[in-house]
Amino acid sequence: MKKYSKKKTIGIAVSVVVASASMLTACSGSKENAGQTGTGNSTATPAAEAGKYPVNTTETLTSWEQINNNLLTFVPNLADSPFGKQLEKDTGIKVKYSHPADGQSKEQFNLLIASNNLPDVIEYDWNNAYPGGPEKAIADKVILPLNDLIDKQAPNLKKLLQQDKELDKMLKTDSGKYYVFPMIRPDNGLVFRGPMIRKDWLDELNLQVPTTIDEWYTVLKAFKEKKGATAPFTAQYSNEFNVQDAFIGAYHTANRYYVDDQGKVRYGPIDPQFKDALSLLRQWYAEGLIDKDFALNTDSKAYDSKMLSNASGATVGLLSGGMGKWMESGKKQDPKFQLVAAPYPTLKKGERAFIGQRDFKFNPIASKAVTTAAKDPELAVKWLDYAYSEKGSMLFNFGIEGESYTMKDGKPTFTDKITKDPKYNLQQMVTQYTKPNGPFLGDARKSFNTFKEQDDAVGIWEQTDAAKHVLPLFITPTVEESKEVAKINTAIASYKEEMFVKFVMGKEPLDKFDDYVKRIKEMGSDKVTKIYQDAYDRYNKR
Repeated sequence: MKKYSKKKTIGIAVSVVVASASMLTACSGSKENAGQTGTGNSTATPAAEAGKYPVNTTETLTSWEQINNNLLTFVPNLADSPFGKQLEKDTGIKVKYSHPADGQSKEQFNLLIASNNLPDVIEYDWNNAYPGGPEKAIADKVILPLNDLIDKQAPNLKKLLQQDKELDKMLKTDSGKYYVFPMIRPDNGLVFRGPMIRKDWLDELNLQVPTTIDEWYTVLKAFKEKKGATAPFTAQYSNEFNVQDAFIGAYHTANRYYVDDQGKVRYGPIDPQFKDALSLLRQWYAEGLIDKDFALNTDSKAYDSKMLSNASGATVGLLSGGMGKWMESGKKQDPKFQLVAAPYPTLKKGERAFIGQRDFKFNPIASKAVTTAAKDPELAVKWLDYAYSEKGSMLFNFGIEGESYTMKDGKPTFTDKITKDPKYNLQQMVTQYTKPNGPFLGDARKSFNTFKEQDDAVGIWEQTDAAKHVLPLFITPTVEESKEVAKINTAIASYKEEMFVKFVMGKEPLDKFDDYVKRIKEMGSDKVTKIYQDAYDRYNKR
């Protein structure tokens, strides 16, 4: 891909992105045809060849996708990894990958869409990151509808969709268009993030794992005063304080759109009870219990450093890329280092948590769309479909047999090369041979857990009512509705987050909460809520 001029700003306006995306096909009649037919201008691959690998081709595909930070420890590009090389060997298809810089994927995605230099496929969140969602992206002729291509060239994914009607429903727009090759989570892989805390510190201070807001206050205060923690609680900041509604959910609201007990969509940040959650976080911040620099934790290095330097004793983090990684490194520094899961906190003892992290089987965040710029959409689809074959699924989940895994009692098991490397932990080693996130069929037998604490964590974190209250990320507003959302939501999200940080840090008094709510409503939050409600209702009727 071409390099962008330094004069182009990273903070490109969403309105410009939408306008640019709409003009992507103006210069090319072939893109126009591709957008309408879903097949492009290439010669269709005979249906009899679908599902057969390796493919006999000299074409090179291009793919834009996030690279796992752990893989960057070894290679700068997915093509250079053992996984990338094996995928090319198995499929017979060479791929040139482009990776956005860590922490800059949103900005670089916007620039990419606004350019006239799209790759063949893009792995991203087409439901939420593209202004207007997949219907708009198809209408703008940025990505292809995939119905005919899946039907004729993707027998592996087609079979899965025929077998699983709920998954099939998730992958369509309301008008019935397939638009991505999905990341499909196994049933035991839906919960993978939650509160965790230093158990060795709790034992030393004779404290129990906290379950309520009051107990958390006691623990964090002890960490600060008796362990010298400068940031007793920390978390990663990725456009918002990423705590998966821990603490906030205790007040029966969420820091996002959610579904209430009556099945109605609501925007949590303007709920009256959201003010109570802000008041709590503000108090904790003022008392030094929350990382004073939480809004600066935008990269994993700063986050890791706080968890491993005894600056922090608690967070909301990932099962493998968080707890497992920190336990592996932490124990090398101090054999007593121990992290354990804590339940999503509630106000009352014994109450079930209102919301928390729980994914759906279809994860749109790491799914691939085929763009209208694809020279050979059929080839791109055949390459993508390999991940849903039996052999392809093994590669994506476990890597290369004999190197990264072996079969033991009929079960794939990671080798000592992966699990017992003297320098690198499991999460780092496994990224060389597999694709931890992306469009493929997840395998329930896969586990990156190396500690019992990880095995126990999922059972603790899944004790929430998140399944009732998390709004699916893959509902699809109509093109007209999407235009409204595109105009409204970016401004709301920006203002909400600006005020969230100011409220928590004490830079704005909570007396201004009503004014803040009024302004968000004036921006059009009620319109967006109704659009999401209508889209949610349509999804439930598919």
